[in-house]
Amino acid sequence: MRLTMVGCSGSMPGPHSAASCYLLEADGFRLVVDLGNGAVGPLQRYTALNRVNAVALSHLHADHCLDMCPLWVARIYASEGALPPIPVYGPAGTAERIARANDDPGVTSAFDFVTLTSGQHRIGPFAVTTGHVAHPVETFAFRFEYGGHVLTYSGDTGESPVLVELARSADVLLCEAGFPDLPDLPPNLHLCGRQAGEHAARAGAGRLILTHLAPDNDPARSLAAAAGAFGGAVSLAAPGQVIDLG
Repeated sequence: MRLTMVGCSGSMPGPHSAASCYLLEADGFRLVVDLGNGAVGPLQRYTALNRVNAVALSHLHADHCLDMCPLWVARIYASEGALPPIPVYGPAGTAERIARANDDPGVTSAFDFVTLTSGQHRIGPFAVTTGHVAHPVETFAFRFEYGGHVLTYSGDTGESPVLVELARSADVLLCEAGFPDLPDLPPNLHLCGRQAGEHAARAGAGRLILTHLAPDNDPARSLAAAAGAFGGAVSLAAPGQVIDLG
């Protein structure tokens, strides 16, 4: 199972990174996890768009789903002709959200939309467990399992016991840290570095990678705060970073 960081900027693209997007691969299957604004461009460094097999969207904020629109263009107007639809797993209303953003109700010609619910799923070779986390819109965290290894992705969330359970004994917790480490942070929105570290510690994760890093926050402070709360390896996500899990 190979994870490639395509975009890891929080809430909007930054000067050095697209918004949230991750490429997960195993057995030749390519799953794009979130496809935020600005991500389709750098995604093509790591895979041809006609080789994407499926997309999973944690939620429907623009910084996690808006580049479904250029992906639609790439699939409908491919040089070899319109490509067969691929499955897109997302919250209720995903098809309508992408159709509005694209100003075209015909998005179902490129995508087969599958409404996610909390529980267990199979996406290509991956065993996937999803759960609702704490964000203003319906948002899922994901636990991906393949070949005896586990990757958990937080999506966007405030403090969440569901995230802790999904990350239980995970090899890697890819966790958002969209807030700076300040007192009196609003609940049910984002985590700071310290809170991400606390979630990793409670879950017994092997490694913590901070992502969804806002362009105007100091990532070094987030990293230090996370390391102070979690005794395992801690690092910052960076575009192009590749993690091989077995």
